[in-house]
Amino acid sequence: MPTVVSVVVLCLLVAVLLATQCPGEPGLTNSDANAVRLSPADTTGSVPLEQTIATRRSVRSFTGEALSNEQIGQLLWAAQGITDAQRGFRAAPSAGALYPLEVYVVTAAGVYHYEPHGHVLRLRTGGDHKAALAQACLGQPCVQQAGANFVFTAVYSRTQAKYGQRARSYVDIEVGAAGENLLLQAVALDLGAVMVGAFRDEAVVQALQLPADHYPVLVIPVGHPA
Repeated sequence: MPTVVSVVVLCLLVAVLLATQCPGEPGLTNSDANAVRLSPADTTGSVPLEQTIATRRSVRSFTGEALSNEQIGQLLWAAQGITDAQRGFRAAPSAGALYPLEVYVVTAAGVYHYEPHGHVLRLRTGGDHKAALAQACLGQPCVQQAGANFVFTAVYSRTQAKYGQRARSYVDIEVGAAGENLLLQAVALDLGAVMVGAFRDEAVVQALQLPADHYPVLVIPVGHPA
């Protein structure tokens, strides 16, 4: 017959198992409360590429409605998602496949960092930082109105280690390709977006509490057109 101690231990084990299996917040994994595991990207969309190119326009007025995790995940995949799992190649070309870009997503819920391997968003700081980011972007209303802002940063040392002084040119090419991918994906999702290059670098770093070697190079507000 089981002793009282063994019964208590068994009950505790069952309680722990049940706690780890209970669903948490939507999109969050129980193993890491700061990780948002995104849905797999849709690679068979119904909108022709030619149509997205023809209809893409810079949209600067948004309703403020939040984007869904599915929309954010699809946009991130288009910009920097893994498209060749075996070799680790991404959606946008990179000189030497060195991938110096890091992407942050700024929503009303917080500032997230995108991890292409695993297709995961990781929360860096909670709270709505869109107003601070808008101020860093010279007060542009579209940044605060957007459902989400995609902030591209560059770790230049990754490219400089191989290409030296050419690194900046190569990173500029790469962020342009990644940004255009995101813009066209936004069109396919019936969303609006615009490239923002007017910002104070140090103010963006402070607003989002970025690592010291992550230099902001592009901000793309995305939202439902007003």
